[in-house]
Amino acid sequence: MAHHEQSTATFPEHIRKKRNGEQLSAGEIRDFVQGVKDKTIQESQIGAMLMAIWLQGMVAEETLTLTKEMMMSGEVMSWPAEWEGLMVDKHSTGGVGDKISLVLAPALAACGCKVPMISGRGLAHTGGTLDKLESIPGFNVYQSVQQVLSLSLPLPLSLPLSLPLPPSLSFSLSLSLSLSFTSY
Repeated sequence: MAHHEQSTATFPEHIRKKRNGEQLSAGEIRDFVQGVKDKTIQESQIGAMLMAIWLQGMVAEETLTLTKEMMMSGEVMSWPAEWEGLMVDKHSTGGVGDKISLVLAPALAACGCKVPMISGRGLAHTGGTLDKLESIPGFNVYQSVQQVLSLSLPLPLSLPLSLPLPPSLSFSLSLSLSLSFTSY
């Protein structure tokens, strides 16, 4: 995604706009993600924007733009063309002691799917999938993208990846965990 110049409005104006139920432009969303990534927006302003989004919601176009901007703020992984249509992932929506990933990923791999799980760690009192897998002696959760791609075997793949999150997503996740956001 090409980088566009920042919008002329100040970030507090973006917050007010969303708080008032207006749609954010692609440039305003880009400003938000870039500001989170560059740490040029105060945490209180990030919290205010997230609350405005939470209360007012986003139209599909805003959600798509936000998703793309967050994705492009970090490293984007590419997979072999022959994996097209076989790639799946399961991400938890929360819950106490979620363990379904530990069963579902190998089951999907046994069905021929490629499951390079992007997994979390240190998630509150239950721990993430990586924490659970690391409790298995000798299990290595640190697989680089290159290591995963080098497994050009005809066998299904089910490996957890421990890769850096895009900066905007990493900060948003840590902020939402600290604020204890809950979906209703």
